[in-house]
Amino acid sequence: MGRKVYYSVQDISKTWEVAERTVRYYCEEGRVPGAILQGKTWLIPPDAEKPARQKRHVKFSKNDTILSVLKREKDARLKGGIYHSVQINLTYNSNYIEGSKLTEEQTRHIFETKTLGATENPVKVDDIVETVNHFRCVDLVIDGAKSKLTESFIKQLHFILKSGTTDSLQSWFKVGGYKLLENEVGNTATAKPEEVPQKIKALLKEYNSKEKITLEDILDFHVQFEKIHPFQDGNGRVGRLIMFKECLKHNIVPFIITDEVKLFYYRGISEWHNIKGYLTDTCLSCQDEFKEVLKRFGIPFF
Repeated sequence: MGRKVYYSVQDISKTWEVAERTVRYYCEEGRVPGAILQGKTWLIPPDAEKPARQKRHVKFSKNDTILSVLKREKDARLKGGIYHSVQINLTYNSNYIEGSKLTEEQTRHIFETKTLGATENPVKVDDIVETVNHFRCVDLVIDGAKSKLTESFIKQLHFILKSGTTDSLQSWFKVGGYKLLENEVGNTATAKPEEVPQKIKALLKEYNSKEKITLEDILDFHVQFEKIHPFQDGNGRVGRLIMFKECLKHNIVPFIITDEVKLFYYRGISEWHNIKGYLTDTCLSCQDEFKEVLKRFGIPFF
C-alpha cells in the first residue's frame, strides 16, 4: 500500500487561486476535510476542494468602508470578523518580525481568552506584554484613523506598546519618548537623538501638507520614519501601525507585512531611494492578501 501524498499550503493556494493565508485559515477552521497539522505545517489531500464562501448574517451597505466595519466590530467586540482577524494577524506578524517567539495560535489564544494556555517551550514575559499592548495599539489606530497624524499620536502608540516591558524599567529608555542613545538598523546609522525632534517635525509637516495622500506617500513616510528611527525600540511596529492607520484614513486597502516577506520588506526600505518598486511590490502583494480576507468576509473595497 503506497504512502499517502499530501500537498502543501503553497501548492493548494495556486490550485485554488487564493492567498496562502486564506488556505491556512480554511484549515484552521476545519473546512478542509483530511487536512493535517504537522508541527506548524498543514498537509492537505490533493483532491481537497476549495471551501465555499460562508454567508455572513451581517449585510454591508454601499456606504460602508473598511474602517467603518472595523470600528463597528471593535465596538461590539465581535468575534470571528475582520476586526478579530486584523488584531491577531497584524499583532502576530509585526511582533514576530521583531523577534517575538509567540506563535500565531498563541497570539490568537491571548486575544480570545486573555490567557496564554499550555506551552511546550518557555515564553518571555515581554512577548506576552507587548502582544497585549499591541492589541491596544490596533484599537487606537482604528479609533484615531481619521485624525491628523501628529507627534503626540505617534508617541502614544509607542507609550502603549512599550508600557510594562523590561525596557520600560531602564533609565536609558523613554516610554512614549524619543531615544536617548544612538541606534542603528542593521549596519546603517540612524538620526542622532538630538536630531530626532526636528526631523520628525519636518517629516510630519511635509507629509501633512500633501493635498491627496497616495500609497506611495505612505510608503515614503514609512521609509523616512524608519531611517530616523526615533525610538530606542519599537520603531518597526509603530511604523507599521502608522501605515495601517493612514491607509484606513485615505480609503486605501491596508496591508499586513507578514514574516514570510520580511526580507523583501527590509530590502524595499533600504533600496527605496534607488528602486521604489521593491517595497511597493512587496506591499501590493500583502495588500492582495488582505483583499482576499475582505472578500472572505464579504466586505466591499475599492
